[in-house]
Amino acid sequence: MTEVVVHIYDVTNSGSEKTNNTILQINRFFKDGIGLGGIFHSAIQVYGDEEWSYGYCEQGTGVFSCPSTKNPMYTYREKIVLGKTDCTIFMVNQILRELSREWPGHTYDLLSKNCNHFCDVLCDRLGVPKLPGWVNRFAHAGDTALEVAGNTAMRVKQAKTELVSASKVAYRFLSNITSNVTNGSPQQRPGTLGSSENGSLRLQGSWFKGLLNTAKPSTSTEIEDRDEDATNHAIPNQQNKQSRDSVPIHPTAFG
Repeated sequence: MTEVVVHIYDVTNSGSEKTNNTILQINRFFKDGIGLGGIFHSAIQVYGDEEWSYGYCEQGTGVFSCPSTKNPMYTYREKIVLGKTDCTIFMVNQILRELSREWPGHTYDLLSKNCNHFCDVLCDRLGVPKLPGWVNRFAHAGDTALEVAGNTAMRVKQAKTELVSASKVAYRFLSNITSNVTNGSPQQRPGTLGSSENGSLRLQGSWFKGLLNTAKPSTSTEIEDRDEDATNHAIPNQQNKQSRDSVPIHPTAFG
């Protein structure tokens, strides 16, 4: 068994002294002040004096090593003992070869696949606890925020598409109703289908016209007309004598 150590650095490789100082201040406040987290680089040391980590490169693996606590790109902060691994040095070398193939440098992502994510995977393979939550908390928060924003944007886009489609359907439906109510053919029996499409549209228009008619208060003449029409319907072969246009269509006739 051997000890597994994580080395933590402040990320001060921006190339700007002002930016680097700002990061140091952020880390002091959010980590040292309130224990929340910060912007950190991490590397794992197991067997020997080298530490292992992951970073961006255009070609080849992103896994690399350097003398422990001596990474020249960052400002060293502290080390944390994570536990002891049962892996032999041979097994550790095998794990590192596998990770070198699995973690190419061009797949590096600041929020979702950075050095801290790599160290978590390496710790898992070694059978020791992962990094403390504060080490990579800012990256996790940023990745979650991007995911939420992306999902929200997709839902808004989908809602807009559905709204436009619904508006087009409603427009065609209302346009057809207007056409049928104002220019409906007297030869077309309300509620019957002339063709699969036009019949359906006439049905909708007739239903709407009937709905409007039933919403009007009935006059004595209309009541008499309904009674007369009901009588005529009771006599076979006499339906054509009564004008169909004088009888309002009740919407329940169409289910």
